[in-house]
Amino acid sequence: MLFETLKPLVINLLSDSQTSVTDRLQQVCDLLKERIAYYDWVGFYFKNGDKKELILKTYAGDTTDHTVIPFGKGICGQVALSNENFVVPDVQAQDNYISCSINVKSEIVIPLFKDGENIGQIDIDSNTPDPFSEDDERFLEFVNQEVARIL
Repeated sequence: MLFETLKPLVINLLSDSQTSVTDRLQQVCDLLKERIAYYDWVGFYFKNGDKKELILKTYAGDTTDHTVIPFGKGICGQVALSNENFVVPDVQAQDNYISCSINVKSEIVIPLFKDGENIGQIDIDSNTPDPFSEDDERFLEFVNQEVARIL
């Protein structure tokens, strides 16, 4: 399966200590966007110190204006509060959705934990309706666990 072939590539990218953490995160974003057909935008948001907001650190895909997201706003902001995965099969059905592009049909956001604290998340937008499965959730949890190791 595709996710199993990507896991060692993710580990390899993240383990390159000669490369900055930001560049390694960018490489993971690029890899996922390039290799998974329905991942049209891939980004990492991180908690901004003690502020109740998320800051976009790296991403692959179209430019976004949403570089700062308050806790509670949009799917990412909701995950910052809930500490739980959020899979959105149809973004139009969500009241609290922040539109990044008219092409986005679905979204998945997985919290990133370090020492038990939610410090950020990986956010995937798709232009395909309802493409995300439990396999995506497990794979993105794996990615976040590996990212947490280098933070």
